[in-house]
Amino acid sequence: MSSQGSRASHKITDDELSALVLNLQALLPQLNQGRNGRASATKVLNETCSYIRKLQAEIDDLSERLSQCLGSMDITSLDAEILRNLLQQ
Repeated sequence: MSSQGSRASHKITDDELSALVLNLQALLPQLNQGRNGRASATKVLNETCSYIRKLQAEIDDLSERLSQCLGSMDITSLDAEILRNLLQQ
């Protein structure tokens, strides 16, 4: 049996799910501000989604600002194209 097949048939236990949510909570700045309390799984997942959207918006903003900076620099068009392609990945 492939490892993917065995993973798909593995059911996660409540304890494993709780541990994963707790680990995820520790990664979120807004839920990990010195409190030892545990947030609900729903709150952790909602905050995770919000945080990922915030990070994506920051990435988009920084990419745009970098593109504008590159546009005003005196670099070859090939260098600029390579950098733009890297930023779009």
